Formats: sequence, C-alpha cells, structure tokens
Amino acid sequence: MTDPNAIQPSELDQLPDRDPEETAEWQASLDAVAKAAGPHRAAYLMRRTLERAEGNGIALPKLLETDYVNTIPTAAEPSVPGDEEMERRITAWNRWNAAAMVTRGSKHGVGGHIATFASAAWLYETGFNHFFKGKEADGSGDQLYIQGHASPGIYARAFLDGRLTEAHLDNFRQEAGGNGLPSYPHPRRLPWLWEFPTVSMGLGPLSAIYQARFNRYLTARGIKDVSSSHVWAFLGDGEMDEPESTAALALASREGLDNLTFVINCNLQRLDGPVRANFKIVQELEAQFRGAGWNVVKSLWGSAWDELFQLDTTGALVRRLREVPDAQVQTYQTRDAAYIRQDFFGADPALVEMAKLLSDDKILECFHLSRGGHEARKVYAAYKAALDHKGAPTVILAQTVKGFTLGEGFASKNANHQMKKLTVDEFKQMRDLLELPIKDSDFVDGVVPYGHPGANSPEVRYLQERRAALGGPAPARRTHALAPLPAPAEKAFASFDKGSGTQNVATTMAFVRLIKDLVRDKETGRRWVPIVPDEARTFGMESLFPSLGIYSPKGQTYEPVDRDQLMYYKEAKNGQILNEGITEAGSMADFIAASTAYATHGEAMIPFYIFYSMFGWQRTADQMWQLGDQLGRGFLVGATAGRTTLTGEGLQHADGHSPVIAATNPAALTYDPAFAYEVAAIVKDGLRRMYGEAAPGEDPNVFYYLTVYNEPLPQPAKPTGLGIDEGIVKGLYRFSTAESAGLNVAAANAPRIQLLGSGTAIHWAIEAQKLLAEEWGVAADVWSATSWTELRRDALEADAALLRGEERVPYVRQALHGAEGPVLAVSDYMRQVPDQIAQWVEQDYSSLGADGFGLSDTREAARRHFGVDARSIVVAALAQLARRGEVKATAVKEAREKYGL
Repeated sequence: MTDPNAIQPSELDQLPDRDPEETAEWQASLDAVAKAAGPHRAAYLMRRTLERAEGNGIALPKLLETDYVNTIPTAAEPSVPGDEEMERRITAWNRWNAAAMVTRGSKHGVGGHIATFASAAWLYETGFNHFFKGKEADGSGDQLYIQGHASPGIYARAFLDGRLTEAHLDNFRQEAGGNGLPSYPHPRRLPWLWEFPTVSMGLGPLSAIYQARFNRYLTARGIKDVSSSHVWAFLGDGEMDEPESTAALALASREGLDNLTFVINCNLQRLDGPVRANFKIVQELEAQFRGAGWNVVKSLWGSAWDELFQLDTTGALVRRLREVPDAQVQTYQTRDAAYIRQDFFGADPALVEMAKLLSDDKILECFHLSRGGHEARKVYAAYKAALDHKGAPTVILAQTVKGFTLGEGFASKNANHQMKKLTVDEFKQMRDLLELPIKDSDFVDGVVPYGHPGANSPEVRYLQERRAALGGPAPARRTHALAPLPAPAEKAFASFDKGSGTQNVATTMAFVRLIKDLVRDKETGRRWVPIVPDEARTFGMESLFPSLGIYSPKGQTYEPVDRDQLMYYKEAKNGQILNEGITEAGSMADFIAASTAYATHGEAMIPFYIFYSMFGWQRTADQMWQLGDQLGRGFLVGATAGRTTLTGEGLQHADGHSPVIAATNPAALTYDPAFAYEVAAIVKDGLRRMYGEAAPGEDPNVFYYLTVYNEPLPQPAKPTGLGIDEGIVKGLYRFSTAESAGLNVAAANAPRIQLLGSGTAIHWAIEAQKLLAEEWGVAADVWSATSWTELRRDALEADAALLRGEERVPYVRQALHGAEGPVLAVSDYMRQVPDQIAQWVEQDYSSLGADGFGLSDTREAARRHFGVDARSIVVAALAQLARRGEVKATAVKEAREKYGL
C-alpha cells in the first residue's frame, strides 16, 4: 500500500519539469526496453545516450565508468608510422638485456627488478620511437617521469643506442667503483641521464603534475616558452594507492593541464599480490580520474580479442569482463584452456556458445598474451589520443601482464616482484620467444650474455634516427652552461647591518622584508618564485599580492572583496607568487620544479618556500630527499620556528626537531639565525653559492633551510671586527664578551663561561650574560651559533681528512680556541641539535634544550617549563662552574631558590 504522505521522486528534483508528459514518455520507453530486451540492454542505451550528451556539450554529470573495453575501437586506431617489425626487434633486445643485467647482478647479491619492465616495455618503446621529445626539440623537450622499478629497461635501451657499455650494465647497483648504474632513477648519481627521482612511490605523479603546471608558469611569466613541452609520468597501478599519487588530480584538471599525461601500467599486481584482488583497479582508477575531470583512455585488450568482441552480439562478454575480479584475471593467465572455458565462459549460456567457436589456442592467446599494453598499435593510438585531447590532462590505463615474455615461471606470479633472476633454460625459452640470434654457445659457464645487433645494425640506426627526429636522446638531463646570476645590490643586505634601534622585529619579518627588496632587483627580481601554502598573511607577505600577483592561468575573473585596499588579493595570469592552498606536499612539488629549472629548462629560478616550521620536514621530509636527489637549489624557510615561540597553538605546532631531521639530508644547509643581519648574510651567501660564483670545491647543488621566528625583539647592529661574515656562514662567531657588553664584573679574575645560542635562544643567553655578571660575578661571553649542523659537517670533513693523512682543525675548534671556561650551549630545539658539535669542543661542554612535547602557555612559562629561559641558563652555568671549583657549590642552590627553580 502506497503511503500518501511519502515524498515522491519528482518532489526531490529542484528543477521545474516544463513538460511532465514528455518526461513520462521517456521513462515509459526505458521501462519498455528493460521489459522487452532486459536490463542490460536498457543500461546500454542509457550509457550511449549519456555519452552522446557529453559529446554534444550538454551539461550532465559525467559517467564515472565505461565498459571494461578499449576506449579506442580497433577500427578507429591510426596506423603506426615507421617500421613495426624493426621496433619489435629493438624491444626484444631491450627485454633481453634488462633481464640479463639483473640476473648477472644477482650473483653479487645486489638484486633488481625484472617483471615491471617486462610488462611495460611497449609503453616505453612506443613513446621513445614516436612521442617523447628530446632536449633539442622546441622548448625544453619533454619531461619523463620513469617508473623506478623499470630502470633496467631504460638502461638496456641506452646500451643499445651506445650511451652505455657492457661494463656499465655489469655495474648495475654497484656504484662504489665510480662506473656503476644506480638502482633507480637518481639524478645525483647519474646526472647526464636521469632528470627525476621517482622510486619513492607517490612522489612521481605529484611532482609530474606540478612540473606541468610550472611549465605553464614559466611560459605565462615570459621566462621561457615551453608550451611545446609535454610531461609524461609512468606509474604502477599499485603505486596509485599512495595518497600523494592522487593528491593533486583536481589541480591538474582545474588548470587544464593538457601538457600532462599519466601512463598507468595496470598489470594488476603490486609487490605482494593483486592490487585489487576482489575488485577491478582499472575501473576504480577510471572513476577516480574521470571524477576529477581528467580525460581517460583505456587500452586493455590486444587485437586477438577483436574476434571475441565481434562474436559478442548479446553483450555477455563485456558484462563478464566487467564482473570478473582482478585476481581471477591473474589466475586465468596461469591456467589452461579447459579451466578458462569452465570458469569464465561457463558463467553465462551465451558465453558457453561463444566458447564453442573458439579453439584452445585462441583462448590461451587472448587470456595469456593479448593485452592492450603489449601492442604497439594499441599504445600508439592511446598516446596520440592523449596528445590530441585539449583542455584537460589525460590518463592512459594500459593493461599488461607482469613478467610478460619472461616465461611461465614469472608471468602473473604473486612473487615475481621479488624474483631477481632467470635460469639459463628460461633465458633460452625467452630467446626463442623473442626470436633473438643468440646461440647456446654464447652462454659461457652458465653466464647469460648481453645481446647487441651491432653499432651499425639496422636496429641501432633506426633507433638513433627516430631519436634524432624527436630531438635527441631520452631520457636525458642537460647541464646548461648558465652564466652566473648577477648579485643583487649590496644595499638590500647592508640595510640590516645597523639593526632596528628601538623597534621590535621578528626574524620572520626581517626575511620577508629582505625578499621584498630582492624581488625588486632589476636583474634577478623576476627569477624569484615565492611559494606559500595559504599562510602568506601569517608571515606578513600580503603586501606582495598586489605588486607581484598570485599566479592563476585564468587571471582574476572576479572583483576581489578587498579591491579598495592597498594590499588587495590579486590573481594574474603572469603572477609571480605560487599560493598553493593548504598543501605542504604541493608546495614542495612546486619548489622542486622551480629549484631544478636551471637543468630542466636552462633557466635559473630562485624559489623560496616559507611554511610553519613544524609542517615542513615533519610532513614532507621525503620530498626534501627528492629535492636533494634532483639537485635542487633554493631557500626553504621554516617560519614561526622553535618549540617555545608559537606556544599558544600547542603541541602540534611546537617545532623542536626540524633541524634534527634536516641534518640528515646532505644537500640541506641548515641555519638557525638569531638576528636580521644574519638572515641577510646567509641569503646573500646562498645566492652566491647556488646562483653566482661558487668557490672551488663548493657544490652549488644544495638548498638552504633557515629557521626564523615570529617573536618581535630588538635587532642589534652587526658587530664590527674581522671574521663576522665568515662566522655567520660557517656557523659560529663571538657576538659579545662581558666587557664589550658593558658589564661590570667586580673581580679581575672572575670565573668565565662561554654561552652559545642559536635563533631566539640567543636573547635568553644575552639576558643570562647580564644576570651572571650583575648577580653572581661571572663573566660570560655570548656566541651566535648560526648553524650547529654546518659546524658538525665541517668537523666530520676534518676527521675524514685526518684519516687521509691531512692535518685539518675543525672550524668550531678554531673559533673557540683559547676561550676561557666551560661552554654551555642553548637552543629552542631539543638538546640533540646543539649536541651535534660536542665531541669537537675542547672545553667542558654541556647543553640546554626543549626536549619533550610542546605545550600551550605563554612563552615565558614554556621556557621555564623546558629550563631554557635566562634564569635556567644562569643556574646551569653556575653548576658547570661549580663542578670545576670556580664558584661555590652553594651558589647553585642559592640561585635555584632565588629564581624559583
């Protein structure tokens, strides 16, 4: 019985129905089809109608999934230009050498991956022969993000075209001798070949999106026209589980990045087993990408399936393909024709009849061998469709078999990701399958030989001709002989030397003020790339909005609400600022693209990425490693730094450890400046080293990490004297003595102590210096430790030199040589940060720091809690002196009571 009060479906539709009678007729037609021809036919008609509507530009919600078939039907596939048989032979050589390289290396226990490239070989080969532009092409050529586990296949191709030798291949994963090949794409290890490090899964797709976007940014700002460059990212279907892999899909579609193509190798397997055992990863990815606004091209089935689809007059085959889970598809790959007839075809009477028309060989050809990702014609059609599509990025979902051509022992086996070698018999089977002219006698002492048709063979000439036509070898990283950027005007830095007088200025504000001056520089100002994750106002950068503009490919299509204000929110097509929203990972991907533009595009760009220090290294340290591996240059700025400076926001925002994490990255130069003039000196030196004239022995491929604070304090004038600038850069200099600070210490032979402080902690040290003199008769010298990490690295280098028989004194020991009394170090970070230098300090050494979790309270209360405030420093200093017998032990107890400790 119908409830008269129930809401009817028509009542839920907020759109008025102008013709209910016509609507009823359409609904009745659908009901009639479902009744007469079945629900499958009705669903088919609805899908086709929706596709037609989408094709005609009628605004409807998009279908998130299409049938489990190729997007491009066989009849619509373009012919492949060139010599398909020649390309088959080239691919066969590459398959062989990739497998041989890993197998030979396994004898040394170095491992490697065989199955990934075996499944993806045609995805790469088709691109190299017909699509991927080299560095001599227009713009900067294409950017290729190679799947890390497929690197043996890329090395094999470089061997075929003469860029690598057998000696290189035999040193796969054996780099210590200096002639080896890194396991995965590592630009720092093989900088002439690899552009992008991709094996940290998920970072490749994220970086590819932001690289494509940065290409648009460079063109829009008039730095360089790279509109003809295309970004190709090769990914695994298992890799798409990583949250970073899909984190920026909406950005790519929102900004219409049709200069970007994802190629996802859907071999249905990840490291331990099926990607989606009970589901279908291709359909899941299609829905995800289509929902995000991407163009999706599926290349699932090879040409052997054409006959089956022609026999499918009822749609039963398509329905069955859609419902079979991926793990069962994997099982078909390993089972005989009888099993497939029963399990696959036996599920539907129409399929039973179809199977009667198919031989066992035909069934095995389809289910064992024929996949869209294994045929040049299918892959070519997909790539061409991707480049022809305008207005949105494209993802190609190419179905393959993991371990294809490696024999029954490899293909579709769950363990094949961990299988590192083939037997000699398996290689001989592979040789026969690939039709390679390798003789049994070539296997000497059971060692598989490398194969090469000869430097002047038709295969090598064809390969090199194709690459020449596309703009040169690929992948390739170009080291451009760029002229050093001119140094900015000295006044931009010197203005901080005089201090701030009575005005309180936080070092975060000092850094922003410095940047404001540098971006106005006529020579280099336009090369700065300010990057901020939706916190510009927090850091006082809103004044840059109207002058620099925020980059947007659409410009500003609205009237900003604050248009009548001086610092209004301004977006522009040629905007300089990259304001990424709330995404530290996206901001880091921006930074990586900008920091490596000197190599990727031959244009030196100067990125600075400013962020809450807590949300930098803690959240995106993996990307910082990626940045270092890619030889990026620029400035990372951890603002509102320290454990006791931003205490109102509590534990989560209290950064007491970012310098510890940063110290683990060899490419990161970590500084914790205390004063504005130190910030200026460090940035000046960074510009010289990374973009100007690096000193002999200096590596310009580094990046600087500066911690700056949001605590407004008086900024002192830069001390006079020799070695101040050197000390700032190297990590330590004496800021003041008790005497130069004007403190009156009564006794001529007063006890003396050296107080080392970094960042905001130096202000507590200065206050402690005064208390020690006035209340305890102790003379204290204050040192600014701008970089504990650089002091440690210099000392480690001195130790290494000593092992080589070279005498070298660490800078920290040189600086403190002769300084009287013990040393007490303090910072707003955990004690592990200042303790980095302890073993190289010749004086008695102790430290204070903010160990433990942060808390919400006033700065003063937090510092008392952690024992790093001025009075805690005084007590610690007296305790050190008491242990040496230089003050009475009772003074320590008296100080604790006096200060309430």
